Amino acid sequence: MMIQAPVSDEIAVALARFFYGGAGPSHHALTGVTTGAGYGEDDPYAPAAQTPNKQIRVQTVLTAATRRPVRARNLVEALLVQLRVFGCFDQASDAYNGEVVRIAQVAFRRAGWTLSDDGVLRISGAIDLATGGRAALDEQVDRLRRAVDDPGQLLGSAKDLLEAVAKFVLEEVGFPAPANADFNHLWHLARDRLGLLPAQVDTSLAAATNIKTILQSSWNIVDEVNKLRGLEGSGHGRTLPTGVTAEMALMVVREACNVAELVLTTLDRMTGRRT
Repeated sequence: MMIQAPVSDEIAVALARFFYGGAGPSHHALTGVTTGAGYGEDDPYAPAAQTPNKQIRVQTVLTAATRRPVRARNLVEALLVQLRVFGCFDQASDAYNGEVVRIAQVAFRRAGWTLSDDGVLRISGAIDLATGGRAALDEQVDRLRRAVDDPGQLLGSAKDLLEAVAKFVLEEVGFPAPANADFNHLWHLARDRLGLLPAQVDTSLAAATNIKTILQSSWNIVDEVNKLRGLEGSGHGRTLPTGVTAEMALMVVREACNVAELVLTTLDRMTGRRT
């Protein structure tokens, strides 16, 4: 699966905060980072004048990498190396600022990456979502709802989210996913445990027919996301299937988020986390 580079305007601001008031690695170290990663021309630092300050310098270069992300991961990884060596992720160091670290972690999470407490960057994906608990799932739903770029990749991410949601539900209700269960089987089991299968609707209800139709439609969305992911997706060049526009793909992704939210909030009600 193709992954979004670990840069955004929010990440640029968050990482620049490590250098507030002159804190953090030296200007000399930053020069090595920017030139080594191929962003030397975007670096506004003038050694003779020693301006701008390090915070502005770092934010400027990372913002440039957001526009041209080809080598952005190299840039971010090199910057994190310098921050780790300087002690910015060492709680015993005078350079450590827990609030700044947490702000950076949130910024990376929103871009689909995980920054560990000791400053190591990892890709967030299906495994992280499946094992990272409800907070990770909610974060992914929120990120996909707000995303607007690369609809092909977003379809792939939506499928990964839906699979993780199904596995999470089964773990929470004490029915771990069978080892060889495919996507459709996982979702059938999850819906069954939550009472979200059309056949489980109480036929004595006045709106039974409507509810059945809605539940079937929610499954149709999940099923079609999975099928579209097989036709395009982030694992097959990030292109969209013929006839699927970017606007349609984004609509499908957001409908998938709605279904994920339905399942998670139903789980909350069943487990007493929500009345």
